[in-house]
Amino acid sequence: MPATRTTSPALERAHLVWDLFIIALVIANLALLLFDSLFLLPPLNAAFEAAAPGLHGAYDRHIHANFFSIDLAFVAVFLFDVLLSWAVAIYQRRYHRWFFYPFVHWYDVLGCIPLAGFRVLRILRVISLLHRLHRLGLIDVRRWYLYSVVAKYADILMEELTDRIAIRLLDNVQEELTSGDGLASPAIEKIVTPRKEALVREVSQRLETMVGDIAHHNRFATLAYVRGLVARTLAETPELQRLKRLPMGSQLTQGLESSMSDLACHLVDEALNGLKSREFSSLVEHMADSGFDAWLRTDPETEQITEQVLVDMLELLKERIAVKRWHDKYA
Repeated sequence: MPATRTTSPALERAHLVWDLFIIALVIANLALLLFDSLFLLPPLNAAFEAAAPGLHGAYDRHIHANFFSIDLAFVAVFLFDVLLSWAVAIYQRRYHRWFFYPFVHWYDVLGCIPLAGFRVLRILRVISLLHRLHRLGLIDVRRWYLYSVVAKYADILMEELTDRIAIRLLDNVQEELTSGDGLASPAIEKIVTPRKEALVREVSQRLETMVGDIAHHNRFATLAYVRGLVARTLAETPELQRLKRLPMGSQLTQGLESSMSDLACHLVDEALNGLKSREFSSLVEHMADSGFDAWLRTDPETEQITEQVLVDMLELLKERIAVKRWHDKYA
């Protein structure tokens, strides 16, 4: 990035005064251009002569007859302003290269050409200078009535334009979907299949992490459930009930229940610890790979349903885009 030299307050004020002078000069020049263009219209010329014959004659002799020379005087000041601004931009290192200025401020350069097609570009100089004054905080164009009117209709125009472009694009997508060529198979072949390995790995890792987290946070609850399940199962077993009625049967059944609960909890605990093993990772990845293959298999009916869902979604999106939000905003 090029370094930018700071200017003193005095130079900044001088620059401001010069900008205001150029704005006034451009407005006067544009007003003169507009008036002289209207002067060339026979009905308006005749009306002006009838209303003020003396002023009409003076304007015709001194201004209209020498209009090109007068415009050249304006152009000389504008050209001097361009060269001065260019020199200031070079001194302040405002752009990356010294010759960038006339390309950035192309409207100022072209506006200096004394031809009808380029004179209109001088109004862009006023807009540029007003933007500079607004950026410096000296004026606030957002409070101007003209700005609010222009902003309102520009907002309406941009919304209508972008809405129509978006709806047209969505129409093209719908036509492509309903053309009969099919979208699901090419999408799977060109987009999903080349990334199958990465997708399967990502899905298996997420499943493994999810199962491992669930098992870790619910380990004690799971073991308690297993102990309760073993106890209920043994309590409902008729053979154990008959065994309790034998001498020392209660102690025997309690020992048996405790041993079986410990065994079941040990097996469950080993299973939970095995969720972090390489074998479990391979099993999850194999399941994800098989499920992925099953998900990728399509038939004409599946493709038709998928495409119809997409078409209906696009239609809903078009309805939402077609809503004229500017009507509610400016109502």
